Amino acid sequence: MSTKPSIVFAHGLWADGSCYSKVMDLLRADGYEVISTQNQLNTVEDDAAAVRSSLNRVRSPAVLVGHSYGGTVITAAGTDDRVAALVYICALAPEDGETSQAEQDKHPKTAVFDHVEVVDGRIWLTPSGTAQFCGDLSDEEQKMVWATQGAPLTDLFTQPVPGAAWKTKPSWYIVGTNDQTVHPDLERFVAKRMNARVTELESSHVPMLSQPQRVYEVIRDAAEAVASA
Repeated sequence: MSTKPSIVFAHGLWADGSCYSKVMDLLRADGYEVISTQNQLNTVEDDAAAVRSSLNRVRSPAVLVGHSYGGTVITAAGTDDRVAALVYICALAPEDGETSQAEQDKHPKTAVFDHVEVVDGRIWLTPSGTAQFCGDLSDEEQKMVWATQGAPLTDLFTQPVPGAAWKTKPSWYIVGTNDQTVHPDLERFVAKRMNARVTELESSHVPMLSQPQRVYEVIRDAAEAVASA
């Protein structure tokens, strides 16, 4: 590849595209073209389509980065020929036709789900839930995460995922060992299943906010591997 790959991000639940801002700053400073997709959290297919629209806006083959449910999204969208590699951050990565919920049901329920509420057909994180979701951030940052959260429709996790890009694309995976949203054992399971290059961080569910330098390094490693392939 004659140019650096682009980096396209997909966020998960109770977040928006700005959750990657710290990592994006580091990547831009290193000369990478970056875009963070804004997912609507209504359907898996719509969110995958939004990521593909982001691919239309970049000038080189892409490394897709997905956090949490964003891993489900890049698993579907990553089958696109313009995608060169995948980076999962504390993320789900279902099989083709599997649902996000079925994947989670294989492991113990995590603490964050005792701190959610359904309002207007969407699942919201309550203020008390930030301790489980992003407890290694400052109080002010936790309040900002809560205030800017995107909430999914209640049936989002029961929708089958079309495609499984990790079966054919090289993958990297960041495990958050203190994650109370996606169980760390689930993270290790899917990372092993996809034969990913694994980095374990002592972090909550949001290492891109609490340890952006380490997350940047993993994404950079993936991008450099793509560029040299």
